[in-house]
Amino acid sequence: MDVAPAADRPALPEGYGLPASTEGLLDWATVEERLRAARHYWLSSVRPDGRPHSVPRWGVWLEGRFWYDGAPTTRHTRNVERNPAVTLTLESGTEVVIVEGESQATRADPDGLGPRLAEAFGKYAGAGYSPDADSWSGDDGGGLRVITPHLVLAWFDFPTDCTRFRFAGPAASPEPTSSPGSPASAASPASPEA
Repeated sequence: MDVAPAADRPALPEGYGLPASTEGLLDWATVEERLRAARHYWLSSVRPDGRPHSVPRWGVWLEGRFWYDGAPTTRHTRNVERNPAVTLTLESGTEVVIVEGESQATRADPDGLGPRLAEAFGKYAGAGYSPDADSWSGDDGGGLRVITPHLVLAWFDFPTDCTRFRFAGPAASPEPTSSPGSPASAASPASPEA
């Protein structure tokens, strides 16, 4: 992505101590660096019966999107084939990055995106996974999927720097609203609304 997403404060119920001004918002470059540097991600999807499903994933943040691969028979792939809406999070509960978006099957040609993906996946070489540039070039894309973000929430010093990033485009998420009069004690700071 060449254009940084719009940054503002998320909508939270009263009582969380969210600053009224935009002073102290995180910048996108800082958040995106966390997404690139991470080795472990959690991917949440929705089962056909509506129940949630979460799974740890390896993947790479490259060119403003999250790329990962895996067998089409896995539960999470079957889920996103029916409902592409996903949430991707990093491991930390205190330095938080939450990506909401859609997962789509794709492929990468060995003379285009493939080499850039292979280089980015190099962070897993020590763990025995080092795909080649042509790993995702077949008709089935080698199980390659891409998550296009619509909304990202991030904070490293809650609530001071709590930031919502909204991405432009036809599939961008509508702005969620908070419940007026919700008591702050009913929710934890680790789970604010967008």
